[in-house]
Amino acid sequence: MTDLVLRDIDPGLAGRIRKLAEMQGRSVHDAMAQVLETGVHACEVQLRKQLDLEEEAALKQAIAALEQVPDDAGFGLIGRI
Repeated sequence: MTDLVLRDIDPGLAGRIRKLAEMQGRSVHDAMAQVLETGVHACEVQLRKQLDLEEEAALKQAIAALEQVPDDAGFGLIGRI
């Protein structure tokens, strides 16, 4: 496992992690690894939601643009001849 060093961590956050480790009967190292994994997962989920919203907005823009294309009887025949 790769070693990471956290500098200038908020004392309150450090205390919460120590308390979490104590309550779970785990080492601070193991609790910190769990916190990081859970936090990274939460960030990834949030990013996916953000991308989904961006994709939804892009799709709505494309549909709106297509709705502005005038009807053309000949356009519907493309590929049928």
